[in-house]
Amino acid sequence: MKEIIIATKNPGKAEEFKTFFAKFNIKAVSLLDLSQSIQDIEETGVTFEENAALKAEQIAKLLNTPVLADDSGLTIDALDGRPGIFSARYAGEPKDDKANIEKVLAELKNAKVTDRTARFVCVLAVATPDANTIFKKGYCEGRISVTSKGSNGFGYDPIFIPKNYTRTMAELSSDEKNSISHRSNAIKQLEDWLENL
Repeated sequence: MKEIIIATKNPGKAEEFKTFFAKFNIKAVSLLDLSQSIQDIEETGVTFEENAALKAEQIAKLLNTPVLADDSGLTIDALDGRPGIFSARYAGEPKDDKANIEKVLAELKNAKVTDRTARFVCVLAVATPDANTIFKKGYCEGRISVTSKGSNGFGYDPIFIPKNYTRTMAELSSDEKNSISHRSNAIKQLEDWLENL
């Protein structure tokens, strides 16, 4: 594997993966770098794994090359795992981080601090045209705050307090966040796998 397609049109995420794969002399190319346009893959799965696999496998088949896709979100115990796979559009279309946060806080308004446990989940799927898809999963445990705080990050970062912290993810520096995030934990699993290839 000398080249891998990263199934994302998010420049920040693409850059993170390019830096990671460069350590293994693997060139990572995002969907933004391709000359042909790839349509968004509809995420019809019911789990993070299914959605990540759908994206990776369909694009790997189309381009006949290895593809990495990820699916991630927030699961809250008091909400039976919601927003889960619907994290990005929890408050409906179009995607709206502020509306999603407001909906979660409203649903948890009567929940005690001890009942606000939650985790960010990231599933990476690596699909190749001639092998089984492999999955690597990362978590970041924490709890949901009572109010929104901080301006770093995106999504649910302003209401997520990581375990052993008193500040929200959006109040942490990029370096602090990247050292504990669900995506960095999933990438660490991928690193172990690549080193053993």
